[in-house]
Amino acid sequence: MTRPDLLDRFLTRQPFAVLDGGLATELEREGMDLFDPIWSAKALLEAPAKVQAVHRDYLVAGADIIATASYQATIPGLMAKGLSAAKAAAVIQSSVVLARRARDEFVAAGLTPDRQAPLVAGSVGSYGAYRHDGSEYTGDYRLTDREYKDFHRPRLQLLAEAGVDLIACETIPTRREGEVLADLLESFGGPPGWVSFTAKDEVRIADGSAFADCVASISGAQSVLAVGINCSPLGLVAGLFERARSVASKPFVAYPNAGGVFHADTGQWIGDPNAEELPEMVPRWVALGAKLIGGCCRAGPAAIAGIRQRLHQPNPQS
Repeated sequence: MTRPDLLDRFLTRQPFAVLDGGLATELEREGMDLFDPIWSAKALLEAPAKVQAVHRDYLVAGADIIATASYQATIPGLMAKGLSAAKAAAVIQSSVVLARRARDEFVAAGLTPDRQAPLVAGSVGSYGAYRHDGSEYTGDYRLTDREYKDFHRPRLQLLAEAGVDLIACETIPTRREGEVLADLLESFGGPPGWVSFTAKDEVRIADGSAFADCVASISGAQSVLAVGINCSPLGLVAGLFERARSVASKPFVAYPNAGGVFHADTGQWIGDPNAEELPEMVPRWVALGAKLIGGCCRAGPAAIAGIRQRLHQPNPQS
């Protein structure tokens, strides 16, 4: 089983770990139609080689951690596509196989002196992502704690059994779902990970809860290595971190979108991307306590390369 100190390996040798960028939007750029209830997980069924190729592109660009294509891959979601429970489980675990294969091939090709062997994070999207109605950006749902656990536990276990190094609980719109996921990470005996929320503004996450309160409520879990924001406008991140830094006992994780507004009814992004601005935001985030930094939707390999370059400058906080 994965040790909690794997991420510490990075943060001992360098004060940060670079995350990858958007997986689905890169697959769409390659011509895939992912307007589907299982979104990027559709590629696990139809084009696994493309998934592995995108992982490789992010590694070459400088990612220290790549996330599996399991964000919207759930047992009930895959069974609704006609798969058996056993086949659905196999598809989820195949996401780990592809990411590990890309990582291992990258390492075998030879690491430069400034690179450590990258890690694989198992992506666990919110219940809102499973609904495929945009509610990961609104938090417009409420489940009991048991319902949250019953929904999330099987995927956590499958990803852990397949050999991920970390768990990325991401795009979480509600405080309670984040707290339940932190409890699951603490109790299920698998790899540690992080919890990242979607933001409503510079104070609140999607359901209206203060981000600072979310950070305070889950930072005590030993298996939660970082707390932060993803899949949100990049201009909101610094304000959220500024207001939560006094209660944060763990590093922040930041991987926002690269601009535009997502319309769930069409599966389209409206507005021009501004991925080139991501590296410019890095110094402020680092100064506020961010140690895991990357991009989400529409942030491609070029943006990740820019983030890595900015972090490798002599003083990334300036």
